[in-house]
Amino acid sequence: MTDLPLALVTGASRGIGAAIAHQLAPTHRLLLGGRDADALAKVAAELPGAQPWPVDLTDPAAVEAAASGIGRLEVLVHSAGIGRIGAIAEAPASAWRANFEINVLAVAELTRHLLPALRAARGHVVVLNSGAGQTARPGWAPYAASKFAARAFADALRAEEPELRVTSVYPGRTDTDLQRNVIAQEGGTYDATKYLRPDSVATAVLTAVTATPDAHLTEITVRPR
Repeated sequence: MTDLPLALVTGASRGIGAAIAHQLAPTHRLLLGGRDADALAKVAAELPGAQPWPVDLTDPAAVEAAASGIGRLEVLVHSAGIGRIGAIAEAPASAWRANFEINVLAVAELTRHLLPALRAARGHVVVLNSGAGQTARPGWAPYAASKFAARAFADALRAEEPELRVTSVYPGRTDTDLQRNVIAQEGGTYDATKYLRPDSVATAVLTAVTATPDAHLTEITVRPR
């Protein structure tokens, strides 16, 4: 097990992040990132070689300290995220700040601190984006803007770090707690059968991570049928 490559997955306590961890587990040692230590411990108990990595990604000092203990990292998956939506005329500054804090700044800071470890492994960074990072819909501006920014971050990282592979994954609506929250904000009725399963998105991530060395999957779009 100690010979396996190391992967860090944020947002690994539930939803897409937990599904990604399960699919990477057979081929990787895992650090499971998140704020809920108890929930991370439960996921880790299901996956041999997995360890909880409880860190508040909005705490710069905590992120720097936790990242300093990683000397080599083959895979970094940014799956943690939030979805605060609203019309421009109504969305308060707090909605914009919350989206950017988690969906952009946390991604940039964690990546920055882990770049030496990623460079050492010629590693792979996966950014879980959204369909909102490709098309900005009415009523979604705060969230979509953060996802467009995450897309720009991934594109810039790919250009600046040519030894790394960098993949943006754009899932459509997925059956997660985040989606339930978004539907509640929209005032709609939740119907899980209309959405992607987290495992389906995780399969797209696994495809990118396990691609042959000559291949670089830069963008993957996944939509419900």
